[in-house]
Amino acid sequence: MLCCSRFTLSLLVLLAVSVGVRAQETPATPPPASESGQAIPPPPDSLKVGLNDVDVVPSAIDTRNWLLLDKDIQLELGGAVDNVYNFKYDKAAKQFRSLRRRYPEHPMPYFLLALNEWWKIVPTQIQSKEFDKTFFAYVDTAIYYGERMWKKDKKNYEAAFFLSAAYGFDARLNSERANWRKATVSSRRSLEFMQKANEANGLSAEFMFGSGLFNYYAVWISENYPLLRPVLIFFPKGNKQLGLQQLKNVAENGFYTGTEAKFFLMRIYQNEENKPELAKPVAKFLATNYPDNAYFERFYARLAFAEGDFKTAERLSLDMMDKIKRHQPGYEAVSGRYAAYYLGFLQQHKYKKLDKAKDYYKQCIAFAHETGEEDSGYYQYANINLAHIADQQGDIEGAVSYYEEVLQSAEKKSDAYREAKDYVKNAKKMLKAKNRGA
Repeated sequence: MLCCSRFTLSLLVLLAVSVGVRAQETPATPPPASESGQAIPPPPDSLKVGLNDVDVVPSAIDTRNWLLLDKDIQLELGGAVDNVYNFKYDKAAKQFRSLRRRYPEHPMPYFLLALNEWWKIVPTQIQSKEFDKTFFAYVDTAIYYGERMWKKDKKNYEAAFFLSAAYGFDARLNSERANWRKATVSSRRSLEFMQKANEANGLSAEFMFGSGLFNYYAVWISENYPLLRPVLIFFPKGNKQLGLQQLKNVAENGFYTGTEAKFFLMRIYQNEENKPELAKPVAKFLATNYPDNAYFERFYARLAFAEGDFKTAERLSLDMMDKIKRHQPGYEAVSGRYAAYYLGFLQQHKYKKLDKAKDYYKQCIAFAHETGEEDSGYYQYANINLAHIADQQGDIEGAVSYYEEVLQSAEKKSDAYREAKDYVKNAKKMLKAKNRGA
């Protein structure tokens, strides 16, 4: 709880940017399989929001030298931004370094290079520290040049935008690394510049991204952490509906932030709003347009599996396992844990091929050990399903060994723990009686 309190405290100044990316991991028992293969419907019309619905375009702002709004730069960098989200990191970095050579004292190329590093970290559930040093170096440089621009012109909202985003990134990773002082300072700075950049919301959807996250999560944290409400009175009030409206606007109209907005909308719909019917079309869009993004692919697979769309879940899971074998960037043990579990479940319950099911479940367990995530639902239910198979095959001692793994890793109040405890207790009595009879 202390860790959670510290983490949430570091979020209070920048509530949105620092919200974690980990989704709840307990595998849902899906409904019966649907083999219809029907296409997933497009996102609802409510996702389409025009700029005129949210903010008024400010006047008397000179934007002629703003790279953020430069259409030629956008045309040049469109492929580079897509490469970031499709995990073509080297290609993206090469394009961003080209921009840096022409604009060495502008924060934009350094921020984009930091974004490229960030998406190397995301697929690992923010666990990998391999890219931290490079990430922070790019963020620090973006902040340095952003601060220089802001000091020269306090109406340079492009500088405010990059400073808000760069400080937000800095706060996010520092909070994950338990660097609370740095996270809090950067959060405060990010919020300060976000409020300044808000004055340019009507110029471009890009400027609305931070506001949308803040407006949504300011209310969400108040609703879900009531003990923090007395602290929240010192911060601007949020508005969940406005926040969602702004994020939809950015998702539809943002060039640099559009994909990030879709990423957050997908997570908000699924994890915060519990509306998988809204999350799945967004996940499908992201996984289809960025087929080599491990995070998007496994999120879509998870939603398909939970819905009973087993055909999609199986296709995506086999694809992820193949990419892991080929050591494709971004595909590692976290994605493997998801994919192996889904494939094991399908082999067990749909195809009735227990040997293949056992193999996949054991791979899921191995992937969990690799990342040290034995507390994950996939690890626990892989062991439970292996116990079910062992019991079905008359191997009671084997079932007990799998259930004992669950007793070591599951929370004592969980269904998984209770099932394991009851089985082990009854099985040991039975084995003891059997031994006496022998």
